[in-house]
Amino acid sequence: MKLNEFKVETWMTDHENDCQYNLTETCVSSLSLLELQQFVQEDIAKQMMSMKMDYGPIVGSTRLKKAILSLYEQGGLENITITHGAINANELVLMSLLEKGDHVITLFPTYQQMYDFPLSLGCEVSLIPLKEENDWLPTIEDFESCIQEHTKMICLNSPNNPTGTTIPLSLMKDIIKLAQKYDCYILCDEIYRGVDTESLELYPSFSDYYDKAIVTQSLSKVFSFAGLRLGWIKGPQEVIDLVNYRRDYHIISSGPLDDYLACLVLENKDVILKRSRDICQTNKLILKKWLDQEPLVSCVIPRHGTVCFLHYHLDIPSAEFCEKLQKETGVFFVPGSAFDIEYHLRFGFTQDEKIIKEGLITFSKWLRQFDHQSIDIQL
Repeated sequence: MKLNEFKVETWMTDHENDCQYNLTETCVSSLSLLELQQFVQEDIAKQMMSMKMDYGPIVGSTRLKKAILSLYEQGGLENITITHGAINANELVLMSLLEKGDHVITLFPTYQQMYDFPLSLGCEVSLIPLKEENDWLPTIEDFESCIQEHTKMICLNSPNNPTGTTIPLSLMKDIIKLAQKYDCYILCDEIYRGVDTESLELYPSFSDYYDKAIVTQSLSKVFSFAGLRLGWIKGPQEVIDLVNYRRDYHIISSGPLDDYLACLVLENKDVILKRSRDICQTNKLILKKWLDQEPLVSCVIPRHGTVCFLHYHLDIPSAEFCEKLQKETGVFFVPGSAFDIEYHLRFGFTQDEKIIKEGLITFSKWLRQFDHQSIDIQL
């Protein structure tokens, strides 16, 4: 099993702790346990101090599974298992279901795990290129042109990382019809689901529409608790059972502390998700105003998720661009090259608006060396 370097994760590890303006963060401004305490009536510290530090519920407590199911329209306790974040959830699904020679369809750009991990298992992978001029959205014809008799799985990330775009419900249903015809699984990483800046409703989940759909999510992005490292898989019972056999070789359990705290987060999801929507909406408006004034950058701003993909109009490779920008100004982006797409930067709507404003203004001042225009950005 040979894995390629996980480019976006390597870049984040090497650069995120040495910046002044982190404009690429995907997790909505993290919450503390003191802030969580404001949402709940029970004494969190007291509960934690009296808790025995055993393995805890191996596949997740009933309380936690019920809290997770509140995010969906369909399913029971047997359709849920707990993992170490969404990245571990994806890994467990892929390892449990895919074998050498299986065919997988995924999008591009997307989270690298969705194509390179199947490749490491000996799968054939077809990539559907997303086009910026089509708002980074695929068509059903794209999927129809790729699917084969031995297609085992369609792997999706919706809302997408790095573009932020979300597969519309009408296209979801078309993809499901195609998957049913070929009797293949749909795995959708829905880690960015929950932040719709035009609606208070949760966006539809693939798992509520197809009996061979498997979805993953975690507390990292929209719930602001990345440090808990708690994620989950929702899928058919036979898949969950298979994953639970596999998990014994990998993670055993998530532990009682994470299980307990995750319950509190999800039982207070409405107030937490409202906070996340408010932060993202504020920063989307700031970005839109900035783009209206900045001639060297354009972007498709998505309705959902916490990220988008800025397109800068300069002939400089994105890794070099980001290294120079960060060294000279402290402004930090993940370059498009981390997703194998040049002349782009991943932007996050997740930070305090002061950081976003100051970072964008600083970015524009730095860009003036390339076009020598006198532009006074007002945000």
